[in-house]
Amino acid sequence: MNNIEELQEAIRQLSSVGREIIAEWLRDFMMEEDYRVAEPAAGYGARVKRDLMSIEEYLKFEEGTPIRHEYVAGEIFAMSDGSLEHGLIGANLLAAFHAHLRGGPCKSFMNNVKLHLEVNESKFFYYPDVMVACGPQADSRFCTNPRLIVEVLSPSTERTDRREKALNYRQIPALEEYVLVAQRMAEVTIYRRSEHWAPLILSSLEETAEFRSIELSLPLGQIYEGALVHPPRVSA
Repeated sequence: MNNIEELQEAIRQLSSVGREIIAEWLRDFMMEEDYRVAEPAAGYGARVKRDLMSIEEYLKFEEGTPIRHEYVAGEIFAMSDGSLEHGLIGANLLAAFHAHLRGGPCKSFMNNVKLHLEVNESKFFYYPDVMVACGPQADSRFCTNPRLIVEVLSPSTERTDRREKALNYRQIPALEEYVLVAQRMAEVTIYRRSEHWAPLILSSLEETAEFRSIELSLPLGQIYEGALVHPPRVSA
């Protein structure tokens, strides 16, 4: 491409999903460092230097190590511990989901539960920060049919959450919503299958996030309770 007009025309020819990916990439590229979340990047995503693993080898390996690893088409990547803010946001969501879902067929899970999926014959195991699955699971070691997935963004994981995981999660037939929650500022982005995965961005503590997949509404103030490093000023 030789000029901006050709680039614009190429973007127009993309599908709605393709244009969304470009928009997300530009948004991520232009994001200032001050608006990124508080968790240190070091430690996450380090590839474990060993031969490609089978699924059974990976599951056995995970049972014997205190460090969680995600599995990407035979390669495994170590995960770091999250910040206090990361943990508080996840705990706020889990508590609200658990109370809302109590007694029903759906269960909420924290980031110690693996998610297994397959995309184009490649197999993956991730540890979503929070997810909700309904009905029985085929294997007690992992989940395969989440209805809702929430990832709390970190500097070390944001690119993966916005790109790789966003695309792979959409291949899960049961998934209805994918939600990204920033740490250091109030920002919740909701993607819904019913809306062709178009992003809905909420950025005020007074706004309400609708988790339609589980029929629950939560004010952002409740999601971020006790977690914001620099809470926004409230105008008089």
